[in-house]
Amino acid sequence: MILESGLGVPALGWYQVQPEIAKFTRVCSYDRAGYGWSTPGPMPRTSDQVINELHALLTKSGEKGPYVLVAHSLGGFYARIYTARYPGEVAGLVLVDTSHEDQVSRLPPGLQKLMADQNEKLRKETQLAPWLIHTGFARLTSSLEAPASLSLEKRREFRYLELQTKYVDATASEMALFENSAAQVRKAGDLGNRPLIVLSAGKAAEEGLPKSVSKKEMSEFQQTWIHDLQVRETHLSTKGKQIVVEDSDHMIPIERPQPIIDATREVIEAIRATMNSSNPASH
Repeated sequence: MILESGLGVPALGWYQVQPEIAKFTRVCSYDRAGYGWSTPGPMPRTSDQVINELHALLTKSGEKGPYVLVAHSLGGFYARIYTARYPGEVAGLVLVDTSHEDQVSRLPPGLQKLMADQNEKLRKETQLAPWLIHTGFARLTSSLEAPASLSLEKRREFRYLELQTKYVDATASEMALFENSAAQVRKAGDLGNRPLIVLSAGKAAEEGLPKSVSKKEMSEFQQTWIHDLQVRETHLSTKGKQIVVEDSDHMIPIERPQPIIDATREVIEAIRATMNSSNPASH
């Protein structure tokens, strides 16, 4: 079992999920290059680079496939491309509110502007980050208020890991290359007959929205997200299934970890059932 994080989220984001999955199967999380405790990696942070590094990591660590890939947000792109490139190594997937290759074109004007503004903000941060971080200014001015669902201790851990130049560089590069990654996912094709569960956030994020984005826009796009884009991800496999996590926003691993744990168990049981039915001698 491999846990693949979303954009800007270190492996720490799985802290409520990984220990519970470990009770019924072997599970590994990792920090992509530049994230968390990992050293910086080659730039730019393309999907190809991320997939190559993950494959090398699994090979050198001696982990044995086939794996179940559990991916959140942008991590879904990487999981799908990895599956296309190494099909024999992936037995099933859990996609946790993962990015869709057509989502940018479906965004309302306010959200498109927000995404462009975030790209520009990250670009500027990569230029200022070394000075801000090394002088301590970034740490002094960063907030410990969010996400509110986390304990103060966990918020401090996240802040420590995020206030590093390598982290800012990596996340900015991944976000700037979103459309590049989307193009690669389109070429990756479907997931065949692998067991697949798509967990979709039922709530639109409303806290901290800039003035350029209205709650109405967020609510309308959330319906497109749940009933169109996420449904299309479900259809990537002939054994795909969607579960809407009604009481969570996009950060399901932190807000509602239990559905991820349950979905992972279900996918593993489906894989084992298929293996047993195809190998009668094992009974």
